[in-house]
Amino acid sequence: FLNRVDEIILFHRLKREHMGRIVDIQMQRLAKLLVDRKITVQLDDAAKEWLGKKGYDPAYGARPLKRVIQKFVQDPLAGMLLEGNIHDGETVKITAGKDGLMFNGAAVKKAA
Repeated sequence: FLNRVDEIILFHRLKREHMGRIVDIQMQRLAKLLVDRKITVQLDDAAKEWLGKKGYDPAYGARPLKRVIQKFVQDPLAGMLLEGNIHDGETVKITAGKDGLMFNGAAVKKAA
């Protein structure tokens, strides 16, 4: 028979406590984009938690996380590279402040 169902697999909903590991996985993808320029990005626990909260949706799980990382990490990094604030071979340390993420201790200008 074609289209026969052999088994049923139940998946549990993603919980907020799983987001830290998913943030790590998504940041590894960003690290691969920066490897040619020898730029490393380090997130502290506060930044991981901040991204996890922003990128979590109870109904959709971690689906919004890619967009959150694009908007709040990747886009600001690209802007800093273009402005010359980050150079090849540097390590960028990201932490969460009261107003959002901070890169190397400085708040990033919000995109228009």
